Amino acid sequence: MTIACSLSAADHRQRLAAFGTLARAALLAREPIARGARLTFAASARERVEALVAAEAECCPFLALDLRAGGDRLVLDVTGPAEAAPIIEELLQPIGT
Repeated sequence: MTIACSLSAADHRQRLAAFGTLARAALLAREPIARGARLTFAASARERVEALVAAEAECCPFLALDLRAGGDRLVLDVTGPAEAAPIIEELLQPIGT
């Protein structure tokens, strides 16, 4: 399987900006996990998080995206093969800095 995002450079920048907006509004925590990252969002952002997950699943099929709800939170585990580490690492970077 090829480890490459199918988005153009401009679309990739737009996706990162959308993720930044969502993160500033609803991201509660982020932490590294085995082979990936765990992102915890406020449940009030469910529709936006689900849309982001669906979009990422389409352009980066090599990532495993596991979204689950628990109380007032949504937990998204993003994992992938070792070659995907730089892409997943982007999710652990501070937003808007």
